[in-house]
Amino acid sequence: MINFKFQPVYWTLSISLFLAILNASNPTSVLAQQPTETPVSSGLFITVVTDEPQINVRMGPSSTIYPIVGTLITGSTAPAIGRSQGGDWIQIEFPSAPGGKGWVYSPLVEVSPPGNLQVMEAPPTPVPPATSTIDPTLAAQFVIQPTSTRLPTFTPAPTLPTVTFEEKLTTGNQIPWASIIIALFILGLVGFLLSLIRR
Repeated sequence: MINFKFQPVYWTLSISLFLAILNASNPTSVLAQQPTETPVSSGLFITVVTDEPQINVRMGPSSTIYPIVGTLITGSTAPAIGRSQGGDWIQIEFPSAPGGKGWVYSPLVEVSPPGNLQVMEAPPTPVPPATSTIDPTLAAQFVIQPTSTRLPTFTPAPTLPTVTFEEKLTTGNQIPWASIIIALFILGLVGFLLSLIRR
């Protein structure tokens, strides 16, 4: 005769397996991923109508605050979602942009068929890039303290008086130099002749 012993571990595993098979065949709840926000098209489209070869698609409705996220060539179309508060910018579906949405400048595009677009909120402005700051310890090394001694100063030399020479006019009473030289020559010649005669 076979004796069966009560084994709680085997009974627990058997009941758990039976309940798991029962739940798999009759699901009561479905686990799914939360739906992501997808752009809702208004049924309107924009067409790029400009003389330029392409236009910029920006992250938000401003050319100074928001960066460029892509471009559209002239003649291309995209689904329109909404417009900015003043109507200067149109929000479009643009898959390569963050969130699948971009903004184009409205004078460069044409909305078709003509209709009213709802006003859309502008996305938050992007965080500006970090600015570099100066290390105070490094900056302190370049601080120049004024010295207590006076630095030499340039003193200009005194101006010298200008020397001018005045020409003296010869008057008729003065003897010319040439006549004095001639007289001395004659006197020397006479002295020479006398010395020859005395010998």
